Amino acid sequence: MRAVLDTNILVRANPRAAGAACALLAEFATFREHTLIVSPFLLEEVERVLAYPRLQALWPLTPEEIQEYVGALDELSEMVYPGAAPTVVSADPQDDPVIETALLGQAECLCTLDRHLYAPEVVALLGRHSILVLNDVQLLKRLRSAATTR
Repeated sequence: MRAVLDTNILVRANPRAAGAACALLAEFATFREHTLIVSPFLLEEVERVLAYPRLQALWPLTPEEIQEYVGALDELSEMVYPGAAPTVVSADPQDDPVIETALLGQAECLCTLDRHLYAPEVVALLGRHSILVLNDVQLLKRLRSAATTR
């Protein structure tokens, strides 16, 4: 499966965290038939967000640990380079580069917890490109069920 994990998933999969997002990232690291797609936008956002005080209270990562994590994501992933993205997410145009990453990367899935990316117009646009919008638990179940058929 080719997938984009939105910032909110990648942040929740950091080395100090636990849960579905971490298990999901481990699936991409372990099974090379799955491809994680990222963009410079996503990696920069992960680095910035992990340094937020409220997230530092949850997961106290040093700047070096954050950089190591972002570097590991970069090495694990296929990089795409979106240009100026058209406005797709009217409620939050800051999410448009995430959509563009999925489109350029020919993703099969965009994994997110961002409610703006579940808006009917966004889901319809992605659906026209055969891209599902799933949360981390849904995608993890899908990957694991595919693994049992290997």
